[in-house]
Amino acid sequence: MRVYIAGINGMVGTALARIGRSLGYEVLGDSSKDLDLRDRTRVISRLKSLSPDALIVAAGRVGGIKANSLFPVEFLSHNLQIQTNLLDSAHEVNIDRLLYLGSSCVYPKLSQQPISEDSLLTGSLEITNEAYALAKIAGIKLTQAYRNQYGRDWICAIPTNVFGPKDNFDIQEAHVISAMITKFEAAKANNIKSVEFWGDGTPLREFIYVDDLARACYYLLNVYSDSAHINIGTNFELTILELSKIVANVVTYNGKITFNENLPNGAPRKLLDSTKIKSLGWKPEIQMEDGLALTYQWFLNNSMRPNQMESH
Repeated sequence: MRVYIAGINGMVGTALARIGRSLGYEVLGDSSKDLDLRDRTRVISRLKSLSPDALIVAAGRVGGIKANSLFPVEFLSHNLQIQTNLLDSAHEVNIDRLLYLGSSCVYPKLSQQPISEDSLLTGSLEITNEAYALAKIAGIKLTQAYRNQYGRDWICAIPTNVFGPKDNFDIQEAHVISAMITKFEAAKANNIKSVEFWGDGTPLREFIYVDDLARACYYLLNVYSDSAHINIGTNFELTILELSKIVANVVTYNGKITFNENLPNGAPRKLLDSTKIKSLGWKPEIQMEDGLALTYQWFLNNSMRPNQMESH
């Protein structure tokens, strides 16, 4: 099978390419420098010329609470453009197998825990990432609409918080794990005695190592065909405070960890109900500490290199 990965140079896309090749797939993809996915005409032309058997949509503008708060226009507008161009183009060039990757932030802020797939659109979103969530919800609905109206064998998956090599370690846009690694490493290098994070440390979060997510995606391409989206999680959660201590240990930072309660926490808890995918026979393979160690090692090997991750 020839699989085109949209967002192939990002954290998830890189893992999808690596895991896909190890499983025997022919992997196709373009960097954002070669193909701007916001350019509808070029996207259609490129997919037509390659004619892949399947498309995995792992492209988009991503970031943590701070980036989402500062750039809501980009998080909404750019993601809507990218995913709509990809889905419309896939239909036009007759790609019948497609996997659209959403995000756990599509679920309501106060969802019943663990969050089941049918919680979508049952309540208000977390305001700090509302723009990104709205774009992702639109992508889920458009994928399902193509399936329902045109019979496309397209599916949607909702991963929990992802981390791993080639994450975005820019402190202005980083997610929580990459931000912690960056801050702890800088504090260690500069002999800074304390490191501060947003919120009060109490929010509960679930994480998945990026290689586990990639394996889940290929598993779903082979065994899943349903209009309903499906969660991908680990069923393991911990508080941000607990996470900070684990990351500090991995980085070997021995200073004080503080939290600024005047800054937002984000959603109080986000644990996905992954019963459905596990009933299909999939389960994660990488333990949290092992994944963090691999991520930190990648950071050490690559932290001086510019443009570590592409946003589209």
